[in-house]
Amino acid sequence: MWKHIQLDAIESVAVVRLNRPDKHNSVSTEMLLELIRCAEYLKTNLEIRAVIITGNGPSFCSGMDLKSILSGGKWAKLRAFIPLWKPTENRYQRVSMIWRTLSVPVIAAIHGNCFGAGLQISLGADVRISSPDAQLSIMESNWGLVPDMGGSVLLRELLPKDVAMELTFSGRTISASDAKELGLITHIAEDPMSAAYALCAEFEKQSPDAIAAGKRLLVGAWSGTERSALSLERLWQRRVIGKRNQTIATMRRLKKSEQSYVSRTW
Repeated sequence: MWKHIQLDAIESVAVVRLNRPDKHNSVSTEMLLELIRCAEYLKTNLEIRAVIITGNGPSFCSGMDLKSILSGGKWAKLRAFIPLWKPTENRYQRVSMIWRTLSVPVIAAIHGNCFGAGLQISLGADVRISSPDAQLSIMESNWGLVPDMGGSVLLRELLPKDVAMELTFSGRTISASDAKELGLITHIAEDPMSAAYALCAEFEKQSPDAIAAGKRLLVGAWSGTERSALSLERLWQRRVIGKRNQTIATMRRLKKSEQSYVSRTW
């Protein structure tokens, strides 16, 4: 079904692997379209409780494969550039932004190089876990370009404007520890995949309705006005309160509290 990505389901966790290891998972047009179709498929899979995005081989993703695009002749170049004139979200932006529309947590497990398009795809995840030796870069300026895969939306939620500007203007490659300090990544782990699985197991203990509503609330409220954020709080609380999964979560919590009280009493 997939040629440039690999999709595995391990119990309730879907693992999406960028699968051009010999190219350090540079994003070809075909990979980009497969990633979008994969995300759309996962949105319809009610058995999945979390998604991990990672890369096969030595790197998470080394960026856009501009060489393959530019060597495809004038018609290939034209097809690649036409989406830039689209008045709404184009496929380059969607490949990063679509992960925010899933109702489950999405975790990027980063290793090796995470440059340009790769970084923007990882920013579309809800959480980023990196190996200590990973390298990250907003690399587009090195090619005379700007971040155009949702980077302007995703970066503003994580970095102060001056920091985002410095990294964008310089195209500098930074270490995982520097990225963690700046807020580009969430955690550093020797084994990012194991850490991602552990986080998925922690999320799975919670009500799937609460997870889905919490994600939509924070995505919608983060860059909005105070008034719109408070409105979203009311909306999503109405969507979950009193429902079956909320009742189950409440009963489970009360039972746990009661057991804890008995344990302390003894």
